[in-house]
Amino acid sequence: MSLLTEMRLPAAFILAVCALSAAEQLPLEPKHDSGQSVTAAFEGWYKNPDGTYSILLGYYNRNLKQDLDIPIGPNNRIEPGGPDRGQPTHFLPGRQWGMFSVVVPKDFGEKKITWTLTVNGSTTEVPVGINPLWELSPFVDATGNTPPYVGFAATGPFAQGPRSIGANVAATAGQPLSLTAWVADDAKKVPGASPQLSRLPPVTVTWTKFRGPGAVTFGTARSPAEKAEFAPPPNTTFTGKMTTTATFSEPGDYILRVAGNDWSGEGGGGFQCCWTSAQVKVVVK
Repeated sequence: MSLLTEMRLPAAFILAVCALSAAEQLPLEPKHDSGQSVTAAFEGWYKNPDGTYSILLGYYNRNLKQDLDIPIGPNNRIEPGGPDRGQPTHFLPGRQWGMFSVVVPKDFGEKKITWTLTVNGSTTEVPVGINPLWELSPFVDATGNTPPYVGFAATGPFAQGPRSIGANVAATAGQPLSLTAWVADDAKKVPGASPQLSRLPPVTVTWTKFRGPGAVTFGTARSPAEKAEFAPPPNTTFTGKMTTTATFSEPGDYILRVAGNDWSGEGGGGFQCCWTSAQVKVVVK
């Protein structure tokens, strides 16, 4: 993070602060299966090559077993500029890291955008901006590890990090749709990693519903990528793929999210690197 560079603080202190920050996001109340609120999670922001900024957002669904569908509108809005700024309408249980980014202009300055969610009778509002203290480095971490590449064909194009790419496909309600994610990674591990860490797969792929009117059932929702040979993106040593199916309960427009995580795991272990997101838009007839 740029914060580390600007403040020139000892590494041990920085790690302690980051660990405390991650701990502060954990629930302090007993967990419930259902009936609880959902809160936006501000991960931070990063600068784009064209000078604009991307604000990275996730969420925390406090329900252990309740998936929630909150349509875009009064109960799920980002303002100004919304209510639709690309946020999910389907909310999985628990803490979901870096689900999407909102791009803001070069002159955004000290302005804020606010994500408001109302569910189970509870409303939460989270204002976010581009304060320098929250700048991220989601494309390379302190050890030189970088996010996996994720694409929908062996020839690409590929996404890397939170700058998502998309694909468009058609499906029929009740009939399985075949989906393949092609991945590549530098396979870098922390120097001196434990044997347990060393045994982790280079890339794990996870499919989830992001938007849509009905239920989506995946043949396999999460799995390590199996090795597959194809022309790799630059600076990668592992290439693979993960194939699954998605079955849609009813017609409509859906968005599926696919995430590629390396050994650093969900949310990069709270350090916002290194994982990659991509989306598939599905028109179901």
